[in-house]
Amino acid sequence: MLTFIFTLWMAFWQSSTIETAKLEKLVQERQVLHQQWQNSESKKSGIFGNRTKKDMIETNEWLERILAKDNQIIEELKFSGQVKTEMIGQEKDDYKTITQSLERDVQVLKKALAEKDKEIENKLDERRVFEWASFILFISTIALGLWIYRLKKS
Repeated sequence: MLTFIFTLWMAFWQSSTIETAKLEKLVQERQVLHQQWQNSESKKSGIFGNRTKKDMIETNEWLERILAKDNQIIEELKFSGQVKTEMIGQEKDDYKTITQSLERDVQVLKKALAEKDKEIENKLDERRVFEWASFILFISTIALGLWIYRLKKS
């Protein structure tokens, strides 16, 4: 059971690492796109250093690419959230199974303890019988000894 939990944890950690690497890659790609957008934003190829329609179209295209990348990042985050939710559900079921197994073990141990307590009580009862028998034998021996002593003395 412990190895199963460890394996599950390792799988979660590895998938988390893979998801994190993918997210980092997407964020880096977005940063590159953002840098290119800033470059196109500062581009002024018109007369007297003004921006042309072509410059603005290029800037808008970079913004569209950035939005597409943002959508990819959001989808990846949603997917990783779903994976984590599923893994949490699996862990919950695993812990539930473990808990039920442990509860059964506790019930078995309680039953065994009750049986041993009953055996101990029976042994104590038997011991009391022997104690009383020994006490009665001791008293009767003393009484018999006194009776024989009186007989010999008289």
